[in-house]
Amino acid sequence: MESKDMFGKVGSMVGSALFVWAIFQHYFPQCLADFIGRYYRKLVNFFNPYIEITFNEFTGQRGMRSEAYKDIQNYLGYNSTRQASRLKGSLVKNGRSLVLGIDDYEEVVDVFEGVQVWWISGKQNTNRRAISIYPVRGQSDDKSLKDRNRQKKLYTNQEGDWHWVGFEHPATFQTMALEPEKKKEIMEDLIAFSENQEYYRRVGRAWKRGYLLYGPPGTGKSTMIAAIANLLNYDVYDLELTGVENNTDLKMLLMEISSKAVIVIEDIDCSLDLTGQRKKAETDEDSDEEEDEKGKKEGKEKGSKTSKVTLSGLLNFIDGLWSACGGERVIVFTTNHVEKLDQALIRKGRMDKHIELSYCSYEAFKVLAKNYLNVDSHPRFSKISELLGQVNMTPADVAEHLTIKTIMKDAGIRLEGLISALERRKEARLAAIEDKREKKLAAKGAKSSRKRNDRLRKYLNDQ
Repeated sequence: MESKDMFGKVGSMVGSALFVWAIFQHYFPQCLADFIGRYYRKLVNFFNPYIEITFNEFTGQRGMRSEAYKDIQNYLGYNSTRQASRLKGSLVKNGRSLVLGIDDYEEVVDVFEGVQVWWISGKQNTNRRAISIYPVRGQSDDKSLKDRNRQKKLYTNQEGDWHWVGFEHPATFQTMALEPEKKKEIMEDLIAFSENQEYYRRVGRAWKRGYLLYGPPGTGKSTMIAAIANLLNYDVYDLELTGVENNTDLKMLLMEISSKAVIVIEDIDCSLDLTGQRKKAETDEDSDEEEDEKGKKEGKEKGSKTSKVTLSGLLNFIDGLWSACGGERVIVFTTNHVEKLDQALIRKGRMDKHIELSYCSYEAFKVLAKNYLNVDSHPRFSKISELLGQVNMTPADVAEHLTIKTIMKDAGIRLEGLISALERRKEARLAAIEDKREKKLAAKGAKSSRKRNDRLRKYLNDQ
């Protein structure tokens, strides 16, 4: 009986309290309630020895994930497995390993410089998550963990936003068909850039580097971009200018590019009318190169009809005030016709290094032979060296002849096939030169014949 009476009294008191609270909320002035609440929070904070800092998963800027949140997630994924009783695992698309993190409403205790820190994960609402810490953990210790676990990504722009897939291109500078001296120079320049943030800050320059890659199709421009990304462990942002509506959208895309990025604009002479001059290709170019360029231009021009990106907007993107929004970026332009580009676009300071990727040399061939045939020397090498000095063949064409196409894997057979292809190209080149000479002689003879006929006609008229 007594227990029932007690529960009845408690229930009555709770009901009365809730009724009074409802009346209080309804009739009590809101300004007075805010005043009391403000001083109540101050009183609580006065006795609270902790500082609470919250990091939201998403920022208010176009729904981008917070860089600070990702850094904390990397740190906790490495350090929380021993303490947290509930973990949350995820596998990033094309990722190399399972990523673990603390589950929602889980707490992890840490010590930083003698100060105890609590990491608490929770949800603010159905679409946002937050991590609170007491107090803040420094970011410097997390950088190596982030670099260790980060997955390279390949981004492309579509409808004003970046979309990405995992970047797993196997190209490296070691496998590139390039002269060793040039290869070493480029690698040293890239490494010096990535390791000298303080130098760029001291001289007052944005932490970026520009590369112009030019040369005929098939000489390895796209392969070098992949090798740069793999050497520096950077993401690749493949910027399609014809998919950018105007200069404002171009700036917004720039702001969303992270650090440690290779920003690529391929075939920039075909992207938009940004070249300053539009000359026709020389008549003596190879027909396959002309068809390749024509196809690219037709595809680009269809997309450029709605684009209002200007040359000045692009210059501001790579070298203006907006280019300093972020750092540790490598900007790469590629073109098959460097002579068509506006000099303002490729001057020093914008494109710091101009790298010509030309036809296959003997040194480049030896790299390909090592990659495809696993041979460092062969009796056929001397003949190939002689032919490469006489005719032009791109590294892509050479690699095609060295690629295994049948069950016959003998290196000598594939080298003989390459020699035959080089000799055919040499004969075609000599035939073209001879044909051109004969046409020139024929034209010269026809001109001389016309002159003789004109003199004879004049003589007869005078008679």
